[in-house]
This record gives sequence, C-alpha cells and structure tokens, in this order.
Amino acid sequence: MTDPHANPLLQSWDGPLGAPPFDKVRDEDFLPAFETAMALHRDEISAIAGDDAPATFDTVVAALERSGEPLARVRRLFWTLSSAQGTPAIRAIEGQVSAMLSAHGTAISHNAILAAKVATVHAARHDAGLTPAQIRLVESSHAGFRRGGAALTPLQKDRFAAIDARLSALAVQFGHHVLAATADWVLDLGPDDLAGLPSGLCDAAAGRAAAKGQVGRYHVTLDRTDYESFLTFSARRDLREALWRAFTDRCDGGAHDNWLVIAETLALRQERAALLGYADHAHYALEDSMAHDPAAAADLLAQLWEPGKRRAAEEAAELQALIDADGGGFALAPWDWRFYAEKVRRDRYALDGGAVAEHLRLDAVRQAAFDSAARLYGLTFTRRADIAGYHPDVWAWEVGDATGAPVGLLFTDYLARPEKHGGAWMGSLRVQEAMDGDVRPVVYLVANFAAAPPPDTAATRLSIDEARTLFHEFGHALHGLLSRVTYPSQSGTAVARDFVEFPSKFMENWIVSRDVLSGFGVPDALIDAIRQAEAYGQGFATVELIGCALVDLAMHRSVGAAANPRAFVAAELERLGMPPEIGLRHRVPYFTHIFDGGYASAYYSYAWSEALDADAFEAFLATGDIFDPALAARFRAEILAAGDSRDPMESFRAFLGRAPDPSALMRARHLVDA
Repeated sequence: MTDPHANPLLQSWDGPLGAPPFDKVRDEDFLPAFETAMALHRDEISAIAGDDAPATFDTVVAALERSGEPLARVRRLFWTLSSAQGTPAIRAIEGQVSAMLSAHGTAISHNAILAAKVATVHAARHDAGLTPAQIRLVESSHAGFRRGGAALTPLQKDRFAAIDARLSALAVQFGHHVLAATADWVLDLGPDDLAGLPSGLCDAAAGRAAAKGQVGRYHVTLDRTDYESFLTFSARRDLREALWRAFTDRCDGGAHDNWLVIAETLALRQERAALLGYADHAHYALEDSMAHDPAAAADLLAQLWEPGKRRAAEEAAELQALIDADGGGFALAPWDWRFYAEKVRRDRYALDGGAVAEHLRLDAVRQAAFDSAARLYGLTFTRRADIAGYHPDVWAWEVGDATGAPVGLLFTDYLARPEKHGGAWMGSLRVQEAMDGDVRPVVYLVANFAAAPPPDTAATRLSIDEARTLFHEFGHALHGLLSRVTYPSQSGTAVARDFVEFPSKFMENWIVSRDVLSGFGVPDALIDAIRQAEAYGQGFATVELIGCALVDLAMHRSVGAAANPRAFVAAELERLGMPPEIGLRHRVPYFTHIFDGGYASAYYSYAWSEALDADAFEAFLATGDIFDPALAARFRAEILAAGDSRDPMESFRAFLGRAPDPSALMRARHLVDA
C-alpha cells in the first residue's frame, strides 16, 4: 500500500477554513490515492467486523460513521473536478473510478459479519438508551445493508455486484455522451443573424467565437442558458428551429446515441429490484422517500397534469392567435413558444426580459443572495482571495454568523466553460458533523451562465430564470452550510430526494420579491410587470416539468420498458396527451438527472418539494414580512439544521406545527381554476 503521506490527495486539508489543496492536485495522483484510501477503509471495516466486543451503537454504527474519511475526501474532490473542471485525464479514468467505488461499496454491503452486527444493534435500538438521531442512523444503516444485498445468497450477491458495477459504467457512459454531443455543436452566426437578441447573449457569443479566432462571428451553444435565451428572443424563426432541433436531438442516434445505454440501464435496475424483492425499480428507489411508494408520487403529479394541460391549451391558443395576427401563416411549434410568450409578457404586462437582464448583473445577483441570507439567518460572506479554487473563475467565500464566528467555506463557480457538465448544482467537499469536534462544511456552487468577455461577473447579465437558478442552488448551499448534526451521514443535504429540493425551491421566492428586485435598481413598473407575469406561462412550465416526472416514473414502474425504451416513451407521451408544441423539458436521451444522477424514479421530487416550499412561503407571506426573523429562525433550526437526523415530515411539522397543505402548490402554480 502506498504511503498515505506521499500522495498530496491523501493528506489532511489544512488550508484556511479547511480548504482543499487545489494547487497541489495532479490528475495522475487520483488512481493511487483511491487505491490507498480504499485499502485503509477496508482495514477499518475488517477491524469493526472482527471486534470481539458486543455489537453496540458505538462499536458498530458510530465506528462505521468514523471510517473511510480519507476515501470520502478523495472521492468528493474527484467528482467535483470531474463535473466542473474535467480534464481529458480525469475523463479518461471516470469509468475506472466509478467501477472501483462501486465494487468497494458492494463488498462492504455484502460483508455478512458486519451486516449481522448492524442487525443486532438494530434489533436492540429502542432499548439501548439511544437518542432519536442515533435510532434513525441505526435504521438507515440497517436499511442500507438490506438494500445493498446483505441478505442475498452468495450467487445472488455475485449477480448484484455485477449489476452495480455495470450500472456505474453505464452512468459514466451516458454522461460522456451528453457532454460530447453538447460540445460538438455550435450555431455560427454573423452580424445579420442577431435580430432580437439581448446584448448579454451577443457579447457572450462573440467572446466564444473570438476565443476560436473567429472575430466578428457569434457562437451560440447547446448550454441550456444559451438555448432558452435564444429561443425567447431571436426573431429568426429558422435559426430558432435549427437550435431547437440540435438541442432536442442530442444523443438520439449518431455517434453519441444513448438509447442502448438507456435500455440496458432500465433492464439492470429492474433486475436488481427483483433480486431484492421489490416489484420494480420505482418501489425500490422510493422506499426511503417522503412519498414512500410510486403511487403517492403519481397522485401528486396527477393533481397537476390535467390542470396544467388545460392551462397550456389556453396559452397555446393565445400564442397561435398572436402568430395569426402577425400574419405568420404557420402553426405554433416548440421553437416558437418562448418567443411568442415573451411577446405576450411585453404586450400584456409591459415585461421586457431584455430590460430585466440589464439590471440582473451576475455579481449583483450573487450579492443579493448573500444579502438575503444575511437578513434571514444573520450570515456574512467575505471574499477570500487567498484561498485558491480549481479554476480562476472559482471564488472562495468565508461564511460567518452574526457574531463573526466561522460557519463554513463556500466556493462559487458560475461561468460556462466547455469542460463543465451542463446545468447547475451544489456539492460538498466536506460535510458538517460533530462526532469528534466541530467540523465545518466546505460546499460549492456551479452554474453555466454565459460569460461576458473576458469572463466578467460584473458585465455578465442574467435572465430572471437564470437569477432564479442562482438562488435555487444557493438554497442548497445554505442547507449544507447551516447543518447542525452529529453524524456525517445525516448532514445537510443528505436527506430524502423529495425533501432535498425543498430548501432550494424555497430560496427562489426571494429573487422575485419586491424587496430584492428593488435592490438591483429595477424600476417599480418593471417589478410590477415581473410579479404580474409570474402567473403567465404556468401551463407550459407545468407540462414541461411534470411530463418528465411522469415518463420517469412510468419507465421505472414498467418491467417491459427496457425492451424498446424509445417506443415505450413515445407510447407514454401519446397516452398522456403531451402537447407536441411543448414536449419534455429533458428528452430521455439526455435526461442526465435519471441516467447519470440520483433522480431515477424521483424526478417527481421537484414537484413534491415545491409543494412544501409553497406552503412554507405562504407562512412567510402571512406575517407581512418575507424576512420575518422568528419564522426564519424556525426554518433554520427545524429544516436547515436538522438534516436527516429525523424523518423529514417531522421536520416540516416542527417548522409549521402541522402537515403540509397540498393545495398550496396549486395556488403557487396558479392552477386553482384551470
């Protein structure tokens, strides 16, 4: 085994506030670091399993929580770079690393002696004087071994391990295909092709073209921020169609085709679920969620689907009338919807999305998120230029509380780069825990906002939806930063999938509030237009989102979808009556949430969490102050700080004193009368 001290990736992070040593990271150190860290962890696992002392919470479950710390550090660092700063060398070993981690985790789950010890502690959990958080940790650990195949026969365990290994490889392959398909295409424009486009998009497109030596040209990419902005503002219908087709056709055939990956993934997920005694993958995946089973998730989606379609039909008729009035002479198509919806917002609500973006400069929106957290939770954010990130665009922020005491460290990485995965996300480099002292969190935020050249946050403009995305991911960051639990497995965002989006959806409310928008210098009339227009377009937004969730659930509830997933999805969309002029927000061949992420069977969780968010925010509105200090303190203590130390429904009840009101979501989406 390699000397742990010889590899910089295995050394403790001793930078300010526990910052990782990004300046010492070398791609070639990762594989040996993983090998050594796994060997160290195996030794710890063997010691726990071989301990002759009676199986207790401390000797087994707490010992498992303490084990594997070097491996956790290397793993988090690797996946941070893989997703946000993926060099060719890192891309080349992603599959190998994924396979190593899968085999390592499966071997632990299949350790019969260790599983028996956990089962002993689980059986005595209510008579051992444990705290509620400790009992929940024991139950989670026991469920993890069961769901990991601990009770299977030796032959079944071998098959389970093979399935897990293959699924890990397929997820990496799916993600690589999406990344490559996105990077391989660009819409090359000249000065005569820019009609209607906002200056921010033009500046970013010019910067990308200039970086490739094509001064005077404009390159629009398949990043979602480019895609949505171009379809909203471009007056060139032919170019909108070209971009829409390129975006939605990704990985649907050709060199980066994902349908075979999808078919094998679905088949293996169903086989694994059957091995463990579940009816299908959806039942397996949702067992430990707030919904608990697919039927409950489907019920929520059904409440939204038909009203959403009815509202979308009304919107479509209005847009078609606008096309006809303009003498368009064509039927509304998917590449037309955003463009004509923007015209409705301008004509009816005097809302000019381009004018809004002029006020929403990236650095100002970031500061507004910080200011909102200061008013809600007493937090401070101080730039630490002495702490290096993994790229010059990455900035470090020391987060403190109202007394000045350190809370944690936040890295922000907001500008688009070719080496990044698409979308926006939050992650943890180190989680908060207090098993053996106060360990403060280190979290990061990543987005893909089109940068004004040179990469300049002061000049980069955001749409209102992009600003909402920044606040959304910042909500995840607050969940990680304000965690106050003892055990790392219960920290921050390590909660049920249909609860984890609650704090992030909740934070979105502030960016469209009058208090926050006025801070950008947005005129009152424009603020009024933004708020009045919030109700418009909810049919489109609901259908686009809920359609994805329904297809996800259907694929993972069906034992036959794997035979021909393309035909299955087409039939399901026809059965649902998906409006063809809208379509899915994420077409299945590039649906990374469910094939290269943790949302398989659980994309519904965005709607579930939004229901919690709508109810919670109504409570703030009822006080007359969206920064109400008493309510904010309760949200921090009962939702953000609690992590997974208790059932999420208990946390919600502790916050509002009752169960969630499901009708709040219909009100938030303005679908009550649809």
